[in-house]
Amino acid sequence: MEYEFTLKFMLAPQDANVDELVERLGEAGCNDALVGIGQTGRLALDFTRAASSAKQAIVSALEEVKGAIPDAKLVEITPDIVGLSDVAELVGVSRQNMRKLMLAHKESFPVALHEGNAALWHLAPVLKWLQEHADYRIAPSLLEVAHMAMQINLAKEASLIERRIQSDVVELVA
Repeated sequence: MEYEFTLKFMLAPQDANVDELVERLGEAGCNDALVGIGQTGRLALDFTRAASSAKQAIVSALEEVKGAIPDAKLVEITPDIVGLSDVAELVGVSRQNMRKLMLAHKESFPVALHEGNAALWHLAPVLKWLQEHADYRIAPSLLEVAHMAMQINLAKEASLIERRIQSDVVELVA
């Protein structure tokens, strides 16, 4: 099956040569990714990878990138955190249609991560809800990638929080 996802990285200062990065990524096996460097010090790789599972596709891509650019720090994997417009585009309906659906099912629609001018959700629970409650047909590869991206992003954030807590404890007892 083919899986589509994007890996976003922060680059170390020594990895500023774009042509060299693209060459190293190609040699590492990232030939199935479009490379984007729009912001200085950032790198986005938009993959379309054939694999037996989303986990295998994403993990193999992460390993290849880390092999080519060892000092790159993962910022996020997408698709994961989305607004209603993003969800609507992914499932092929209007944003207004998605908003009506959300408002009509406030009790059961997944809780937003952030509510404000633009509410944000993890994509995987929203897709699962659409499948189970609104009878939407969601591509299995999209659901699988969204779930895996959410798990990895949450694990990365939990690890950062744990390191900060440990650092604070060390400072208190030192």
